[in-house]
Amino acid sequence: MLFYGDRIRLRKLASEDVSIYHKWRNDIEVMHFTNPSLDVFTYADTEKFVNSIIEAENSKGYMIEEVETDKPIGVTSLINIDYGNRNAECIIDIGDKDYWSKGFGRESVKLLLDFTFKELNLHKVYLRVFSFNDRAINLYKKLGFVEEGTLNEQLYRDGAWHDIIFMGLLKRNYKE
Repeated sequence: MLFYGDRIRLRKLASEDVSIYHKWRNDIEVMHFTNPSLDVFTYADTEKFVNSIIEAENSKGYMIEEVETDKPIGVTSLINIDYGNRNAECIIDIGDKDYWSKGFGRESVKLLLDFTFKELNLHKVYLRVFSFNDRAINLYKKLGFVEEGTLNEQLYRDGAWHDIIFMGLLKRNYKE
């Protein structure tokens, strides 16, 4: 399954993607914005994680590829899909730092949200974001996400305590 945007496409995550995702998952600069623990992961850990997304009935994982070059630049997924209550958690990692702050994250999340609301007909998407990740928070707000709660001082990073912010987006508030 492929979803196309102007500059990127989303394709289903596959077991062949483990090696590239493993590289990103062990890049401290990349994980600084998405992983609370900053652990180093073994290849087997990454393989198990990717396969759990691929095989789970309640998740849909996608590799983000630049259309022009076919280059993988990140991953995005819906996890913890609750079909009964029509909601899911959204995650995104732009693993290739050359693509940061250039609109690729926005295009990727927008494609995922289009699929979520138009194809899966979910009612709500939610996510977690670190309070110091201003780029992501601004992006999510532009797409219509609102802050729903905070885990105060949940994360210790760079010598200081930071919050984890929960944000949600209802289908009716999605800014296409």
